[in-house]
Amino acid sequence: MTQKIRIKDIAERAGVSVGTVDRVLHKRPNVSKPAREKVEKALKEMNYQPNMYASALAYNRSYTFYCIIPKHASEAYWEEIEQGISKAVELRRDFHIDVKVMYYQRFKNDTFVEQYTKCLDANPAGVIIVPAELEVTRRFTDILHERDVPFILLDSYLPDLKPLSFFGQDSFQSGYFAAKMLMMLAKEEKEIMLMKQTKDGHVASKQQANREVGFRHYMKDHFPSVTIHEVELPLDEERKRYDGTLEKFFSTHPGVHHCITLASKAHIVGEFLLKTNRRNVQIMGYDLVGKNVECVHQGSISFLIAQHAFMQGYSCVETLFRAIVLKKEVPPVNYMPIELLMKENIVFYKRDSI
Repeated sequence: MTQKIRIKDIAERAGVSVGTVDRVLHKRPNVSKPAREKVEKALKEMNYQPNMYASALAYNRSYTFYCIIPKHASEAYWEEIEQGISKAVELRRDFHIDVKVMYYQRFKNDTFVEQYTKCLDANPAGVIIVPAELEVTRRFTDILHERDVPFILLDSYLPDLKPLSFFGQDSFQSGYFAAKMLMMLAKEEKEIMLMKQTKDGHVASKQQANREVGFRHYMKDHFPSVTIHEVELPLDEERKRYDGTLEKFFSTHPGVHHCITLASKAHIVGEFLLKTNRRNVQIMGYDLVGKNVECVHQGSISFLIAQHAFMQGYSCVETLFRAIVLKKEVPPVNYMPIELLMKENIVFYKRDSI
């Protein structure tokens, strides 16, 4: 067991006072250059490793991080993110960590600007960002860089913004993997359906767009003759309008038995299939939101890909804590594992490993 090194031991080794050692360790002024060099030499010779946890507790500072994410309903991927954030705050409560969550509306850049302006006015210690459009987000992150405020990107990786760290899936590989798993079931099919929730023809995130690139790349390379029918369900429509669109599609495409969505709302199709008793059709999607899990159990969703949303939220806060409070280096890119869940193993899946 390594012997604990006391400040007194360092002072004796360096030939200086205990007070001088304390000032050097805590980077305080009023230490002569010769004395500082003696202490630093002693620290190196003794292989001294500071207890950053104890130091952080001793300072008794408080830290408020801000998290800017899309506004969402319940039963959504983002809800799991928030639960992970809350868990991290709970576990680090001794260090006076707090996280304020702020919401913007997808496709409305002015709401993102409004929220990040409020965030900047509050002088955050660190920020977690789900990016809006690149240039709008860049205006925010440029100010954070100017102020030397660390920030983490969540869900969509934009390396040009130079974040402290990123948490999310490799979206291209995720879409490629999704296509491969789908076609293990649908390898004899001539047509499949791709369900997309859109606003003015655009999906809600860069992550989803990149998944579709990976998905189509796999299909082009391995199943080029399969027809992919796109069904767009606008984000601002009522549920009964979705049912009408889906009824029309499946009535006019009786040969479609396999569907996929690259977002978290597979249950929209899954519940429709159960309600209309279409037992010969299944959909595959993302995320363990409750409604998706129920459709898996009832058989209308064949597979779900886990994004580890809870762990993403938790890890973002923990990474800011380690970088800002403990002054430790953190990994710049953190891709979450891609896991495939079905009826037989979904009950054993744990959303966190804390």
